[in-house]
Parts: sequence; structure tokens; C-alpha cells
Amino acid sequence: MQTDITIDTASVKVMRSHDYCHFEVMLGTSSATTPEQVDALRKTAARLADKAVEQYKIAKASFEKLDREAQELHWEARRVEELEKMPETERTPEQQARIKALHDVVHVIKRRYDYKDDWRDDGQNMEEDE
Repeated sequence: MQTDITIDTASVKVMRSHDYCHFEVMLGTSSATTPEQVDALRKTAARLADKAVEQYKIAKASFEKLDREAQELHWEARRVEELEKMPETERTPEQQARIKALHDVVHVIKRRYDYKDDWRDDGQNMEEDE
């Protein structure tokens, strides 16, 4: 590209499609810029669109996992519901553990993907791995 060209305003649009969903990122600048700077803007938009697709994949997998686990826990929840009707003083340690285990599992599966850049299930920062 020629570097002696000055562009007064520029906008770039990048679109991605995945799984019947469309992701679009549009960036612009109104300051004088060069073709190389416009190209860098385009690359930034492309990276953001790619990131949106990857986050969508993670969020979709998270919701699918939630649905599968909810179905699996349905019957256990009914059994635990019966245990919870008992006075706490009459429950065996095994029954108490069963109630606690179900509550812990329900808490974990209710977590939603929150689209933070550093979000990971194990709590580690993703930038640490890069």
C-alpha cells in the first residue's frame, strides 16, 4: 500500500457467521489516517468478531451442559426434597451429605458464562496461559 495517501475518515465492517448466528463488528475513525492504519483497524475488527464467535461457542456449550445436568439432577432433587422435609436433627450424616452435595452441584451448574475476557471455570486468568 502507498503510505503517502491520507484518508480523512475511515470505517471498516467485519462480519462472521457461525451456527446460524451472525456477528458484526464495525469500527471507524474520523481522524486523518493512512491505508496501513485502516488495515490495522480492519484487523482489530476481525479479531473482535472472531472473539465474539469463540465466546458464543463457550456460552452455548455452557447452556447445553446446564440443560443436560438439570435433567440428570431432576430425580435426585426430588429425593433430596423428601429428605429436606425431615427435621435436621433426624437426618443421618449421609442424608445431610446428600443434601449438601446436591446444593453444591446446583450452585455450580447455575453459573452463567459472563463474557469476561479472563473467565475460566477453574478461576485462573486466561492471560496467564498465553
